Order: sequence, then structure tokens, then C-alpha cells
Amino acid sequence: MKKKGVLGLGWAYSFLIIPILLQLVFFYFPMLQGFFYSFTDWTGLTSNYNFTGFDNFKEILTDEKLRSSIWFTVIFTVGLIVGEIVIGIFIARLLNGKLKASGFFRTVYFFPAVLSTVTLGLIFKQFFNYGLTQVGETLNIAFLQENLIANERTAVLGVLFVALWQGIAIPVVIFLSGLQSIPKDVMEAAEIDGASSGQRFWNVEIPFLLPSISMVFILALKNGLTAFDLVYSLTGGGPSGKTTSVGLLVYNYAFKSNKFGYANAIAVVLFLVIGLISVLQIRTSRKFEV
Repeated sequence: MKKKGVLGLGWAYSFLIIPILLQLVFFYFPMLQGFFYSFTDWTGLTSNYNFTGFDNFKEILTDEKLRSSIWFTVIFTVGLIVGEIVIGIFIARLLNGKLKASGFFRTVYFFPAVLSTVTLGLIFKQFFNYGLTQVGETLNIAFLQENLIANERTAVLGVLFVALWQGIAIPVVIFLSGLQSIPKDVMEAAEIDGASSGQRFWNVEIPFLLPSISMVFILALKNGLTAFDLVYSLTGGGPSGKTTSVGLLVYNYAFKSNKFGYANAIAVVLFLVIGLISVLQIRTSRKFEV
């Protein structure tokens, strides 16, 4: 029995070795390497570099392109967080109720999540270029007769719409599981006490959903602050850089301007910001959990 126990434990550890090694090689090592290069002027083209200390981080403070990308990223992230939480809870409540063909709708709303983000961006790029403009011309709607993602005033809304169209699926699953975990006797007691639908929502459902809201908040925050593939395939950062996210700016500096050291410095700051906000949000949400 003792040999079997040791053998079983050995097998368990053997299955863990490969994923741990992959995590170390393809995640933690590049992360540490990027942190190291953020203090250099490495171009990414050769193995030569010079240590520049905090010069890259000082340049961040005066970078106009970075300021513009931060502005877009903040707006996009806030819209993503609010949209995924509000719309996600709304759809989850509908699916949690006695809705006819709820199984069908659960499949339909989750379909965008299985699509590649790059593929989705290319599809919607053609949709905004040709499909929506044709609808606007046919129905004589002036607002839709121009390409929304080519207009500086509406490009951000166009990108946000596509991001929410795909990104709402996972939050709905999370909120739906949270709603189904609420004890039925609690809801029945609130109903017997004469609580209205709105009162049950704010005083019963929301407190139970706080852990789910916290999780969706962190996921949306991470997706918003690190947005790259959707923006790259949908607008390429245009028009006039109005939809250039911080992630896309890091890519442009690294692979177009060959400023890998400076790009890594921006990535390090972004990593620290996401980590700090996530820790603060988790600690704050715990105070209000049921």
C-alpha cells in the first residue's frame, strides 16, 4: 500500500512538471526579461544594449502618444467594465427566469466567445465598411451612412460595441451561476415579506452577486487595459490614433520603432497598475460580501 501511495504521488507530480515548466519558460522568464530590458535601450534587433537606468520611465511622463493612448484605454476599460456588469446581470436575470427556450438563448449569447478576436475584428471591419453603411443608405439614416470606426467621434463607441458583443458571454455565465447559488428560501422569504422585484434585486441578489461582480470587474479591467488584438484587427489604432490602446502602442514602439526597452518600460508600468487596482478592488469587495 505504501509503494502504491508513493507511486501515485509520483505520477501526480509528473503531470504537474510539464505545465509548470511551460509556465516558467513562456510566462515568468519573459516577464522577468522584459522587466530587465525596461532599464536598457535595447532595440530588439541585436544583442547589444546599454543600461539607461530610469530614463525610459522618465520618458513616459512626457510621451504625448502615450497620453492619448491612456485616454482611449481608460474610456474603453470603463465602458467595458460598466457594460459587462450591467448588461451581464440583465441578461443573466432573464436567463435565470422562466424564459421560453432559455437553453437556445444560452447557446446563442455564448457563440461570440468561441470566435477568434482577430477574426471577429476583421468581420466587423467589413461590416462597418460596407454592411452598416448600406443599411444607412437604404433606410436613409444619415448617422449610419458613414463608417463609424473611421470617424473620430464614433470610433471609440464602435470598438467598444464589438468588444462588448464578444465579451459579454463569460460575465453572463458568472452572474448566472451567482444567481442560481442564492438560496431559494431567502428569495421566498423576501417575497412573502412583500419586497418588490426591485427591492429583492438590490437587497438580496446584489449582495450575493458581489463576488461575481468582483470577478467580472477584474477580468474586464485586465481585458480593457491590455486590449490589443481587437483594436489591431478592427481599426489598427486609427483614425488619427484615436483608438490606439496602450497595448497597441507598446507593440508599435517595439516592432515598428524598434524601441524594445521603452516598450517594456510601458508594459511594466501597465502591469503594476493592473496589479494595484486588482488588489485594491478585491480588498474593497470583501468588505461587502455576504
